[in-house]
Amino acid sequence: MFGYEEIRLHLSYPSIYFFIALILIGLYSYYVYRFTIPQVSRAKKIILVSLRTAALLILLFIFFEPILSLTKKIILDPVNLIFIDNSRSMKIDDGTNRTAKVKNISEDIFNNMPGTQNEVYLFGSKVRTLSEDSLENLNFNDAVTNISQIFSGIKKEDKNYSSIVLITDGDVTSGSNSIYAAKNMGLPVFTIGIGDTTRRKDVEIKRVLYNSLLYVEYPTTIEATIQHNGLSGKSVTVSLYEGNELKEQKNIILNNTGIQNISLNYTPESPGEKKLIISASPLEEEFTKENNRSVFYINILSNKVRVMILAGSPSTDLTFIRTAMESDNNLRVKSFIQINKDQSEGKESVGFIDSADVFFLIGFPSTESSSDLVNKVAVRITKDKIPFFILVSNSTNANSLNNFQSSLPFTVRTESGPSREVQPQVFENQKDNPIIQNDATNIIDAWNNLPPVFQPSFDFITKPESNVIAKIKINNNVLNSPLILSRNFNGSRSIAVLANGIWKWKLQTVRKKYNLFDKFILNSVKWLNTSDENKQVKIETSKKNYSLGEEVEFKGQVYDESLNPVSDAEVQLNITSGNERYGLNLSSVGNGLYEGSIRIDKKGDFNYTGRASLNGKTLGTDKGIFNVGDLDIEMLNPRMNYEYLNLLANETKGKYFDETNYKQALTEIEKVNENSKKEKIITSEINLWSDEWLIIIAIFLFSLEWFLRKRAGML
Repeated sequence: MFGYEEIRLHLSYPSIYFFIALILIGLYSYYVYRFTIPQVSRAKKIILVSLRTAALLILLFIFFEPILSLTKKIILDPVNLIFIDNSRSMKIDDGTNRTAKVKNISEDIFNNMPGTQNEVYLFGSKVRTLSEDSLENLNFNDAVTNISQIFSGIKKEDKNYSSIVLITDGDVTSGSNSIYAAKNMGLPVFTIGIGDTTRRKDVEIKRVLYNSLLYVEYPTTIEATIQHNGLSGKSVTVSLYEGNELKEQKNIILNNTGIQNISLNYTPESPGEKKLIISASPLEEEFTKENNRSVFYINILSNKVRVMILAGSPSTDLTFIRTAMESDNNLRVKSFIQINKDQSEGKESVGFIDSADVFFLIGFPSTESSSDLVNKVAVRITKDKIPFFILVSNSTNANSLNNFQSSLPFTVRTESGPSREVQPQVFENQKDNPIIQNDATNIIDAWNNLPPVFQPSFDFITKPESNVIAKIKINNNVLNSPLILSRNFNGSRSIAVLANGIWKWKLQTVRKKYNLFDKFILNSVKWLNTSDENKQVKIETSKKNYSLGEEVEFKGQVYDESLNPVSDAEVQLNITSGNERYGLNLSSVGNGLYEGSIRIDKKGDFNYTGRASLNGKTLGTDKGIFNVGDLDIEMLNPRMNYEYLNLLANETKGKYFDETNYKQALTEIEKVNENSKKEKIITSEINLWSDEWLIIIAIFLFSLEWFLRKRAGML
């Protein structure tokens, strides 16, 4: 009826009451005008009865709050989505004429796609709509290829989307892994691969391993992995640069395996953030030379780190930890050891507490520790936010820990029984944690196969903001109890090992020829000493290297002196490179967070300085560096990524096609469309009783009745 599947009237009270009231209103109106003084004509009586009945009926309607419900059924035709890669990798000259093929295939797909509704988009740096008459204007100038944004931008509730077509070389250079997001969409993805899958002659800097934090004049080794194809026996020169300054150079002969590692020595000479470049000399036979270099950045710290070790008693753990630290020339180590209540070692080092950068508390505080010493350490930890490493042993006094409980990554509830032998269990989500890195082939396995240590008789509770690096394992059963914790909260950092006897870890790993124990201690010092959480203003770029034409994205955080977020500050950036000058204001997105972006069409290294101010008062500054154009990420991989495109199609129940059989995709899409028609039920409700016109009409009817009565001279 009237194009609606269902029309219903709902009342707030049972409808029987409404009909009873309706009858009573009719009888009442008839009774009022049955006899009139003076007598009026029958026609006038009918009019007066009708006016009063209608007016009272409107009031009755309002009282019963009627709601009119209208239900309509809409047939949603399937909508096919077509996405065309507009990135610079489409310009790679691999003999397949990529740009022409993209245009021809796109036009063919666009014109012959089955179904009544099709939407066409370009993707690369961003996703944007494309009309059929704009296909000839494809410029393939996007600086990156981001496929994940395709799936995050589709709103399935808006339309009846039935399929997705991707026309691309599959060379993903930006964004997250899109396989999982695409699978969750529940739509088949039909991929059409553009380009050649043949591996060409090429030399590539595939991977670089390095410590991101180093100290001045501290030598380190940078490991580079060289991958090559079809060039075995050729000589290549591998060079390490700091900026434009050559630091080391080695000649290698490319082997038959196609992959080899090379070690380059590097000793920083000054503090700050340094740009390092590893490059392999190009060969004439190479298909592309764009991937012969890798650019990365390292933070160089200046002064030696002052480490104060406080031990509640002599122990083997203390000896091994101190030996590990003393092997690093960038650490200045002092120690204080409580031997008994009246005897200690290192009394002359107590004054070092006031200037220490990092504390190592080994079984400290113990029952033998003086309250003055404990309070002095607690003040530096809680008020000065000095980072610390704590190893809890049987000699640790749980009550004394209350002096700096607010800074610990755990709480001690009660004693839970005798000490127990436990092993660490580190999970995969911690594999990139800088604290546990070492030179074992499998870092996680190395940690999970360590000998047992002794956990004291305490019940440890992890604080919500702490990170559990390792849980305890007893007889190969993993318990939900922490063994190693880290905490980075409110400007303070801490690491806790809730067991003693960790010296056994060194003995085992030394025999296996990897330095797990020493690395753990030295990595802990570095991590603790690099806290920047107390900075009021933090501004950083989304990455360090940008392709030419790619938008440089900035993210900022602004806090007041109490580290509360400030959302109404003015955040200004000055960006410089030689004579080039750029300005940018970051926009607030709430909760003290700011963002902004700028497109820079000049190659080079750029420095930026950011300043945040509120009501004319400077809250803080920050600075950093980034590069534009050193690497064109779109040109690094000249090969079409068949493996990714085929996996994406299979995981979403679609299919992969190439330039020879892409027309078969139209048949597959037509099959999908036949089963994709959907019905959408739209229900709308109209509150009849809340319309102000009902009251106006009721008043009008009563007024008209009164007017006619007066004209007839009625009482």
